[in-house]
Amino acid sequence: MNSKTGILILGDQLSWHHSLLSDADPADIVIILAEVAEEATYVRHNRHKIALIFSAMRHFAQALEARGFTVQYSRLKDNVPSLLAACEHARDIWSLTALQVCEPGEYRLAAQMTSWERALGIAVTVHEDTRFLSSRADFALWAEGRKQLRMEYFYRDMRKRYRLLMEGEQPEGGKWNYDADNRQGWRGQTDIPERPAQGLDAVTREVIDEVAAAFPTNPGDLSTFRWAVTAEDAEKELAWFCDHALPHFGTYQDALTEASPWLFHGLISMYLNCGLLEPLPVCERVEAAYRRGHCSLSAAEGFIRQVLGWREYVRGLYWLKMPDYRELNALDATRKLPAWFWTGETQMRCLSRAIKQSLDLGYAHHIQRLMVIGNFALLAGLDVQAVCDWYLAVYLDAFEWVELPNTLGMALFADGGIMASKPYAASGKYIQKQGDHCQACPYDPKQVTGDRACPYNSLYWHFIDRHSDSLSQNPRMGLIMGGWRKRAATDREAVVDWGEQMLQRLPSL
Repeated sequence: MNSKTGILILGDQLSWHHSLLSDADPADIVIILAEVAEEATYVRHNRHKIALIFSAMRHFAQALEARGFTVQYSRLKDNVPSLLAACEHARDIWSLTALQVCEPGEYRLAAQMTSWERALGIAVTVHEDTRFLSSRADFALWAEGRKQLRMEYFYRDMRKRYRLLMEGEQPEGGKWNYDADNRQGWRGQTDIPERPAQGLDAVTREVIDEVAAAFPTNPGDLSTFRWAVTAEDAEKELAWFCDHALPHFGTYQDALTEASPWLFHGLISMYLNCGLLEPLPVCERVEAAYRRGHCSLSAAEGFIRQVLGWREYVRGLYWLKMPDYRELNALDATRKLPAWFWTGETQMRCLSRAIKQSLDLGYAHHIQRLMVIGNFALLAGLDVQAVCDWYLAVYLDAFEWVELPNTLGMALFADGGIMASKPYAASGKYIQKQGDHCQACPYDPKQVTGDRACPYNSLYWHFIDRHSDSLSQNPRMGLIMGGWRKRAATDREAVVDWGEQMLQRLPSL
C-alpha cells in the first residue's frame, strides 16, 4: 500500500471551499471524518445540533466518495473517543505519513492540536481557515492600536473591502447602519409565511434514531428536526428566505411573538457555521434582492451587517483575546444558574417561552437570546461560565468562537466593555414593547414591586444600584444613573429590597 497524507475535516468545515480540498488529488490523500464522544459531550449539546452535524458529515462523506476520495469515517457507535484517536486509527490503516488540518473554530481544540505531531509520530500541519472573510491576522491588524474595538467601524471597513451596498466610496443610501428602522414589534400587521421543513432521508432518520438513543437526556425534541444537511438543501433554505421572508426581515427582526418561533428570520447561521453555506455569496444574494427592488435597504443592510460585520467581528475578537477572554467576569457574576434553565418551567412568560423553544428546537433569534434570556442572566448576576456553557450547549449554531463573545461580552458585559459600549440591560417595558408575551404572563410589566410586579423591573434597578460605581463611569449610562439617584431614597430602597427578594426567590420565579 502506498503511503498517503491524511486530511482531517471537522464537523464545522463541511465545505467544498475547505482550504485543503480545493487542490486535493484523491489519489494521494485519505479524508478523515469522525463522530467522536469527546466532541459530542464536552457540553450537554442539544440533540438537534448533534443530529445536524452528524447527518451533514455523513452526507458530505458520501459526496466526497462520489468525487473519488477515500474517506475513513468513524461513527459514534464505533466508540472512537477523540479526534486524535480517529487520526491514529487512520494513520495505522492507511500508513499515513502526514496529517493536514484546517484550523479549528475553538481554542480548546486548537490547544490540543499542538501536541498531535508528537502523539502521532508524523508531520502535522495546521492550515488557515480561508472560508471567513476576515482572517485572524486581518482582524489583529485592524485592532492594533485601537482603544476601542467597536464592531461598527470594523463593519464599515468590511463593506468597503467587499464592495457590498456601496455607492462608490459611500454607503448605499448615505448611511452605514439602518438599525433604527428595524425595531418594530409584530402585532399581526402582516402574515408570517409558513416555512417549509426539509424532508428527512434515510441517512438523517438513521442519525436521529442513533442520537436519540445515545443522548436520551440531552435537550432537543428530535420529532421537530427540520434542518438542511447538505449544501444543496441549505441553498434552498436561503432561497426561500430571500423570496418569502427577507422583505419583512428588517422591520421585525427585533420582534417577539408567540405566533411563530421563526418570524421572518433567516435560519441560516447554523449552515454558515458548519460550512454548508459560504458568507460572501449569502451577502451578495441579499444585496441582489435589494438591487432588484425585492426588499428595503434597511432589510438588506441589517442582514448583511449580521453576516459581514457581526459574525466576522466576533470570530476576530475571540481569537484575539483567547484564552484569557473566557475567564473574564467584570461584574463578579457568580449566582447559581436556576434549574429551570434546563426545563423552562418559570412563571415569567417571555423567559419560559424563549428557554423552552431553545431547548426543544435548538433555536432562538437574537433578541430572545440577548434581551430575554441574556438580559435576565445579566440582571440576576448569574454565573458567567455556567451561562456561557448553557448557550454553547443549547443552540445548534453555537461553536465557542461565535458563542463566547456574544454571551460573555454582549449579553453579560463580563468583558467590561471590550465588545459593548454599555450593558444590554432592560426592564420589562422593553419586552412588552417588542412582543406579546406579557398578555399571558402572571407578572405585570407596569409594576416594579409587589407580588404581580415583573421581576425584570426590580432586578433592573437592583442591577443599576449594585453596580452604580462602575456604571457611573460609563458615558452612555449617565442619564439612567442620574435619574436613579434623583429618586427619593425611600423609593430606591423599596425597589432594591424587592429586587433582593426576587434574587432570593429565583428558583421558584
